[in-house]
Amino acid sequence: MSENGKIAKNLERFVQAVAAHDRENPTHTAWGIGLSHFDMERLGFEEGEEIIPGIQIQTDGGVSGNFRVLCDGQHDEGKVESEEEIVHAVSTREVPVAPSTREMP
Repeated sequence: MSENGKIAKNLERFVQAVAAHDRENPTHTAWGIGLSHFDMERLGFEEGEEIIPGIQIQTDGGVSGNFRVLCDGQHDEGKVESEEEIVHAVSTREVPVAPSTREMP
């Protein structure tokens, strides 16, 4: 596949992902696509470059070969955060332990 073909396929996927995001999250506005630094260099994109009207390319810490839609919403809002309670158990009395009678191999 030619270099232009790779870029065209990726742009097509970006448009599909932004459309799916906007359809599933009508209250959030997509503003960018996050790519790994390696993928940005491989495809010849520059940080902040507008590839689709209103959608910019940004470097993120993602894995090469994957991208994500960047938006102004909080996708994990409404999820209940769980709290863990840490208990430090300290004994107030000593318990004698009998020596083992089992022989070590």
